[in-house]
Amino acid sequence: MRQALFALAVSALATSAQAAAPPPAAAATQDMSMGNPKAKVVIDEYASLSCTHCAHFNNEIFPGFKAKYVDTGKVRYVLHEYLTPPEQIAAAGFLVARCAGPAGYFKVVDSFFRSQAEMYEKQDLKTPLLAAGKAGGLDEAGVKACLANEDQVHALEARVQAGIDKGINATPTFYVNGVKAQEGVMTLDQLDTAIAQAGKPAKKK
Repeated sequence: MRQALFALAVSALATSAQAAAPPPAAAATQDMSMGNPKAKVVIDEYASLSCTHCAHFNNEIFPGFKAKYVDTGKVRYVLHEYLTPPEQIAAAGFLVARCAGPAGYFKVVDSFFRSQAEMYEKQDLKTPLLAAGKAGGLDEAGVKACLANEDQVHALEARVQAGIDKGINATPTFYVNGVKAQEGVMTLDQLDTAIAQAGKPAKKK
């Protein structure tokens, strides 16, 4: 029932957007990231905007991780988009985030995650989706245009397929410097340990 209700909400928003101007196109395969491009440690997270565990990581753990490592230039963080049931929820959020561009992308993602519990409780996708779009600088017409943009949908499908091809089957999944670290939420203590280990110089053989 939840999936059907949300599907109707997404369909209603997208259908009403046919006359809206299309949003700027985002790079089809580019994953969004933040932090120092030259950081010695790179944390990759495969996440879904419909995943409650991903929302917990974003809301409770990510702020401390970001302040300690990303904002200080010690870690480069990369978010890989993935879809988990209800897939259309995650897809709608990611489409809007992409339309917000690099400057607004993570603002949309954060807003969407923080409203996720209430969204499920009230069975209301439209309100948090529009609020997330606003956080990223998009008005209602812009949000509707994102959902109706077939090029953006195909680009999202390609990014998700890349995760499937890598063997991702659960969210969140974390990689540290290209090595799979954990399936499931990582605590800040676990991140501390993984980052410290990854930052050590490789031992000479």
